[in-house]
Amino acid sequence: MNIKLTVTSIFMVPTLGCPKDVLLSNGFINGYINDAQRDIEYKDSVFLLFQPQNLSRFKSFLDGEYERTKHIIEDYNLDEGFVVVVYKLDPLYKSDFDLIRKGQYSKTSPAFQKLFSKIKKVKIDGLSRDEISLQYRVFNKTQDLILYWEEKFGIAFDKDQELWTGFVEEDETLNSNKLREIIKI
Repeated sequence: MNIKLTVTSIFMVPTLGCPKDVLLSNGFINGYINDAQRDIEYKDSVFLLFQPQNLSRFKSFLDGEYERTKHIIEDYNLDEGFVVVVYKLDPLYKSDFDLIRKGQYSKTSPAFQKLFSKIKKVKIDGLSRDEISLQYRVFNKTQDLILYWEEKFGIAFDKDQELWTGFVEEDETLNSNKLREIIKI
Protein backbone atom coordinates (compact mmCIF):
# COMPACT_ATOMS: atom_id res chain seq x y z
CA MET A 1 0.00 0.00 0.00
CA ASN A 2 1.52 3.32 -1.03
CA ILE A 3 -0.21 6.14 0.83
CA LYS A 4 1.22 9.60 1.42
CA LEU A 5 1.88 9.95 5.13
CA THR A 6 0.28 12.87 6.90
CA VAL A 7 2.22 15.45 8.89
CA THR A 8 0.46 13.88 11.89
CA SER A 9 2.03 10.49 11.08
CA ILE A 10 5.49 11.94 10.60
CA PHE A 11 5.70 14.44 13.46
CA MET A 12 3.09 13.43 16.06
CA VAL A 13 2.53 9.67 15.98
CA PRO A 14 6.20 8.87 16.83
CA THR A 15 5.80 10.77 20.12
CA LEU A 16 3.32 8.13 21.32
CA GLY A 17 6.19 5.76 22.08
CA CYS A 18 4.97 2.81 20.04
CA PRO A 19 7.69 1.51 17.68
CA LYS A 20 7.01 2.02 13.98
CA ASP A 21 7.54 -1.66 13.15
CA VAL A 22 4.93 -2.66 15.76
CA LEU A 23 2.43 -0.21 14.28
CA LEU A 24 3.10 -1.39 10.73
CA SER A 25 2.89 -5.07 11.62
CA ASN A 26 -0.58 -4.39 13.03
CA GLY A 27 -1.89 -2.72 9.88
CA PHE A 28 -1.17 0.95 10.64
CA ILE A 29 -2.08 3.11 7.65
CA ASN A 30 -1.91 6.76 8.73
CA GLY A 31 -2.43 9.22 11.57
CA TYR A 32 -4.91 12.10 11.66
CA ILE A 33 -5.89 14.89 14.04
CA ASN A 34 -9.62 14.34 13.61
CA ASP A 35 -12.24 11.98 12.20
CA ALA A 36 -14.88 13.91 10.27
CA GLN A 37 -17.20 10.90 10.41
CA ARG A 38 -17.55 11.18 14.20
CA ASP A 39 -19.59 13.62 16.25
CA ILE A 40 -17.10 13.53 19.10
CA GLU A 41 -14.06 15.78 18.80
CA TYR A 42 -11.00 15.19 20.94
CA LYS A 43 -8.70 18.14 21.50
CA ASP A 44 -4.94 17.55 21.33
CA SER A 45 -5.32 13.98 20.14
CA VAL A 46 -4.37 11.80 17.21
CA PHE A 47 -6.43 9.19 15.40
CA LEU A 48 -4.45 6.19 14.19
CA LEU A 49 -6.06 4.32 11.32
CA PHE A 50 -5.39 0.59 11.08
CA GLN A 51 -6.54 -2.18 8.78
CA PRO A 52 -5.37 -5.25 10.68
CA GLN A 53 -4.89 -8.48 8.75
CA ASN A 54 -4.64 -10.63 11.87
CA LEU A 55 -7.40 -9.66 14.32
CA SER A 56 -6.13 -11.73 17.24
CA ARG A 57 -2.64 -10.19 16.92
CA PHE A 58 -4.21 -6.73 16.67
CA LYS A 59 -6.31 -7.39 19.80
CA SER A 60 -3.13 -8.40 21.65
CA PHE A 61 -1.42 -5.24 20.41
CA LEU A 62 -4.36 -3.09 21.52
CA ASP A 63 -4.57 -4.78 24.93
CA GLY A 64 -0.84 -4.14 25.33
CA GLU A 65 -1.27 -0.50 24.38
CA TYR A 66 -4.01 -0.03 26.99
CA GLU A 67 -1.57 -1.44 29.56
CA ARG A 68 1.48 0.49 28.29
CA THR A 69 -0.08 3.94 28.17
CA LYS A 70 -2.89 5.88 29.78
CA HIS A 71 -3.10 8.11 26.69
CA ILE A 72 -5.57 5.97 24.74
CA ILE A 73 -8.96 7.65 24.74
CA GLU A 74 -10.92 5.08 22.74
CA ASP A 75 -10.84 2.64 19.88
CA TYR A 76 -13.61 1.95 17.38
CA ASN A 77 -14.34 -0.04 14.26
CA LEU A 78 -15.17 1.37 10.84
CA ASP A 79 -16.47 -0.41 7.74
CA GLU A 80 -14.18 -2.58 5.58
CA GLY A 81 -12.16 -3.86 8.54
CA PHE A 82 -10.69 -0.50 9.56
CA VAL A 83 -10.01 0.29 13.22
CA VAL A 84 -9.22 3.70 14.71
CA VAL A 85 -7.33 4.12 17.97
CA VAL A 86 -7.46 7.60 19.51
CA TYR A 87 -4.52 8.74 21.65
CA LYS A 88 -4.24 11.90 23.72
CA LEU A 89 -1.03 13.74 22.88
CA ASP A 90 1.42 14.31 25.74
CA PRO A 91 0.52 17.73 27.24
CA LEU A 92 4.20 18.23 28.09
CA TYR A 93 4.78 18.96 24.38
CA LYS A 94 1.64 21.01 23.69
CA SER A 95 3.62 24.05 22.52
CA ASP A 96 5.64 21.81 20.17
CA PHE A 97 2.50 20.28 18.69
CA ASP A 98 1.18 23.81 18.17
CA LEU A 99 4.39 24.66 16.28
CA ILE A 100 3.96 21.53 14.13
CA ARG A 101 0.41 22.69 13.31
CA LYS A 102 1.87 26.06 12.28
CA GLY A 103 4.48 24.33 10.08
CA GLN A 104 7.33 25.66 12.24
CA TYR A 105 9.20 22.39 12.63
CA SER A 106 12.65 23.81 13.28
CA LYS A 107 11.31 25.90 16.19
CA THR A 108 10.24 22.88 18.23
CA SER A 109 12.05 22.33 21.53
CA PRO A 110 15.18 20.22 21.88
CA ALA A 111 13.27 17.95 24.31
CA PHE A 112 10.59 17.34 21.68
CA GLN A 113 13.16 16.72 18.94
CA LYS A 114 14.89 14.13 21.15
CA LEU A 115 11.72 12.00 20.95
CA PHE A 116 12.76 11.22 17.34
CA SER A 117 15.71 9.06 16.36
CA LYS A 118 18.51 10.82 14.52
CA ILE A 119 19.41 7.62 12.69
CA LYS A 120 17.01 5.07 11.25
CA LYS A 121 17.56 1.71 9.59
CA VAL A 122 16.60 1.60 5.93
CA LYS A 123 16.21 -1.67 4.06
CA ILE A 124 16.76 -1.58 0.29
CA ASP A 125 16.93 -4.76 -1.77
CA GLY A 126 17.29 -6.81 1.41
CA LEU A 127 20.28 -4.81 2.65
CA SER A 128 20.09 -2.61 5.77
CA ARG A 129 21.91 0.64 6.25
CA ASP A 130 21.75 3.58 8.63
CA GLU A 131 20.39 6.87 7.38
CA ILE A 132 19.62 10.24 8.97
CA SER A 133 15.90 10.41 9.76
CA LEU A 134 13.55 12.73 7.93
CA GLN A 135 12.49 14.40 11.18
CA TYR A 136 16.09 15.17 12.12
CA ARG A 137 16.68 16.65 8.68
CA VAL A 138 13.56 18.82 8.90
CA PHE A 139 14.15 19.97 12.50
CA ASN A 140 17.78 20.84 11.77
CA LYS A 141 17.37 22.11 8.20
CA THR A 142 20.18 19.87 6.99
CA GLN A 143 22.07 20.90 3.89
CA ASP A 144 21.23 17.71 1.99
CA LEU A 145 17.49 18.33 2.39
CA ILE A 146 17.88 21.98 1.39
CA LEU A 147 19.75 20.90 -1.76
CA TYR A 148 17.12 18.25 -2.52
CA TRP A 149 14.27 20.81 -2.42
CA GLU A 150 16.26 23.44 -4.30
CA GLU A 151 16.97 20.98 -7.13
CA LYS A 152 13.43 19.63 -7.14
CA PHE A 153 11.75 23.05 -7.31
CA GLY A 154 14.52 25.08 -8.93
CA ILE A 155 14.48 27.72 -6.20
CA ALA A 156 16.87 28.92 -3.52
CA PHE A 157 15.75 28.47 0.08
CA ASP A 158 16.41 31.22 2.58
CA LYS A 159 17.34 30.56 6.20
CA ASP A 160 13.82 31.30 7.49
CA GLN A 161 12.04 28.74 5.31
CA GLU A 162 10.95 25.43 6.75
CA LEU A 163 11.84 22.27 4.86
CA TRP A 164 8.55 20.43 5.09
CA THR A 165 5.04 21.04 3.87
CA GLY A 166 2.68 23.01 6.05
CA PHE A 167 -0.03 21.50 8.19
CA VAL A 168 -3.33 21.55 6.29
CA GLU A 169 -6.18 20.52 8.59
CA GLU A 170 -8.25 19.01 5.78
CA ASP A 171 -5.34 16.75 4.78
CA GLU A 172 -4.90 15.75 8.43
CA THR A 173 -8.58 14.81 8.93
CA LEU A 174 -9.85 11.29 8.34
CA ASN A 175 -12.99 11.18 6.22
CA SER A 176 -14.98 8.76 4.08
CA ASN A 177 -13.25 9.90 0.86
CA LYS A 178 -9.84 8.96 2.27
CA LEU A 179 -11.17 5.55 3.30
CA ARG A 180 -12.56 4.98 -0.20
CA GLU A 181 -9.16 5.87 -1.70
CA ILE A 182 -7.41 3.42 0.62
CA ILE A 183 -9.85 0.66 -0.32
CA LYS A 184 -9.05 1.23 -4.03
CA ILE A 185 -5.30 0.82 -3.46
